[in-house]
Amino acid sequence: MAGLCGWFTGPGGTAIDPQVIAPMTRRLARFDDATVRVAAAAFGGVGVAVARGDVADLFAGAGKLVAVWGSPALTGEGKAHGSEPLGPAAIAEHHAQEGPALFARLTGSFAIAILDAGRGEALLAVDRMGTRPLGYGVQGRTLLFGSRFDALEALVTPRPEIDRQAIFDYVYHHMVPAPDSIHAGFCRLQPGEYVALRDGKVTTGRHWQMRFTEDDVRTVPELKDEFFRVVKDSVRRAAAGGAVGAFLSGGTDSSTIAGLLGEVTGEAARTYSIGFDAAGYDEMAYARIASKHFGTRHHEYYVTPDDVVAAIPLIAAVHDQPFGNSSAVPAYFCARMAREDGVATMLGGDGGDELFGGNERYAKQHLYSLYSDLPPALRRLIGPVAFALPALGVAGKAQRYMRHAMQPMPARYENYNLLERLGAGNVFTADFLATVDREAPRAALARRYDETGAATLINRMLALDFKYTLADNDLPKVSGSCELAGVSARYPLLDDAVVEFSARLAPRMKLNGTRLRWFFKEASRGFLPEAIIDKTKHGFGLPFGPWLHAHAGMRAIAMDSLSDLKQRRIVRPEFIDELTTERVRAHAGYYGSMVWVLMMLEQWFRQHHDAGARGARPAAIHTVAPDAAAFASRTA
Repeated sequence: MAGLCGWFTGPGGTAIDPQVIAPMTRRLARFDDATVRVAAAAFGGVGVAVARGDVADLFAGAGKLVAVWGSPALTGEGKAHGSEPLGPAAIAEHHAQEGPALFARLTGSFAIAILDAGRGEALLAVDRMGTRPLGYGVQGRTLLFGSRFDALEALVTPRPEIDRQAIFDYVYHHMVPAPDSIHAGFCRLQPGEYVALRDGKVTTGRHWQMRFTEDDVRTVPELKDEFFRVVKDSVRRAAAGGAVGAFLSGGTDSSTIAGLLGEVTGEAARTYSIGFDAAGYDEMAYARIASKHFGTRHHEYYVTPDDVVAAIPLIAAVHDQPFGNSSAVPAYFCARMAREDGVATMLGGDGGDELFGGNERYAKQHLYSLYSDLPPALRRLIGPVAFALPALGVAGKAQRYMRHAMQPMPARYENYNLLERLGAGNVFTADFLATVDREAPRAALARRYDETGAATLINRMLALDFKYTLADNDLPKVSGSCELAGVSARYPLLDDAVVEFSARLAPRMKLNGTRLRWFFKEASRGFLPEAIIDKTKHGFGLPFGPWLHAHAGMRAIAMDSLSDLKQRRIVRPEFIDELTTERVRAHAGYYGSMVWVLMMLEQWFRQHHDAGARGARPAAIHTVAPDAAAFASRTA
């Protein structure tokens, strides 16, 4: 993974010993053995460093430090996507002329820190889709930042307290959504966001936000050539430098990347797939179809329950916040297989569903909208008649449909949220709930949904998922798993040119009735095998629930984790007992996901929070409020 870290102390702040930069930087390369080049400088309360694993570099001069992780390029002035990457010295020069406005003209995957002692200003920014993480916090008049929160621990005394609201949000979402973090007083930049510190005050702003064009009338034949040219160019850019491979699940996105990778490199693409010896979870057959079709050098591995048990603490360790997406396990073994094969960079197909309309919930919400979008007078006529009938058979289904349909978006989106269904009062202790806002996750979703500016349901859902599904979930999953395996991750479908192309597609091109990713599939006919175009979406799901019953080692690590979690006074012990007996026995696949989420919460505490020796009693969790003055100007 590599990354960057550092600090900026404004006038009147306490100086920091520059020697602490070395242990900060080593923590950036803790898992992937990235070459730690401590390219650090410190003067006037300013310090920064980069660890070179992927692309990272640093410039120091004239009282200014600029650290760049990634490959930003400049648009405008006749420059197109894919122009030569802009190095830190050039960024320093442009910043001197443009200030924060520079970020709006940058494309590519990047995290940037600009520390200007002359102006007394620090600026941090991440790319449009949030492919490279960057966290920050303020202590006194000092801004601390890093690609990993654990890199900041060398500077933070005492250790940051755990934010209870973040724990609640984690159990709700199975991750902690940005801008919040598990550490009280520390935040993460959201996609397309920058943060500035000046005169002790922190402000945030957007340098980019998705804008949809919703009235395009072009047809599939008119758009097909442009689509493949844009995606092929993005794969070519992602494949530049070093030995490259591709994840291959057998879905449309990974198969497209694999096929184009072979075209741009002029040789058989190296592809890697994971399977499970569990009914309903194995999709290796589709990966083999894609591999045969494109003539890839294909590699397979079947993950076992023993593999999962061994990986659980590693997955918890590589994520600097609690992370409950169990697909991180197969992603890790896939990336590890590639590393053992000599691959340095893996290409993922992440983003295709969110850009082109591929998630099943989009079709479901469209069906609900057929009723919710009816004129109110017509709903008032239909409703009383339907609900006057006995709630049996077709009438019962109609009543349930209408109840769901009348929930406002995006609350309706969370209809199947596991915590919502179980009830927060049943899951958490009363003392814990007294310190959190139960409505905060829904309120944050609603704010994000409303601010998209899109006129259509599908585009509003896509914009919501850019953050919650991609930036907060799928990208950390793949990037973290690759870091753990010692390879880099790149995402061709999140190339800015591909994102802009998708924004111009008419809504019906993404969701045509209930037909998902309609344009992508129609444009791919003749390129992808028909079996893959027509397959039902699946993914790298982990059969944790079924294996929890059958494998003693998996039951042992789960029960041991949940036993310790009881002592933290977060989750009701009675709920854990009920979950691991009655509920999991009745519906292993469904309730097994909650076992995984809670288990990974405890595993995160063990790896990151508990300071005592092995066997020490798990600590009860307390919290402190963030520095109100430092964060008073933060935007939501």
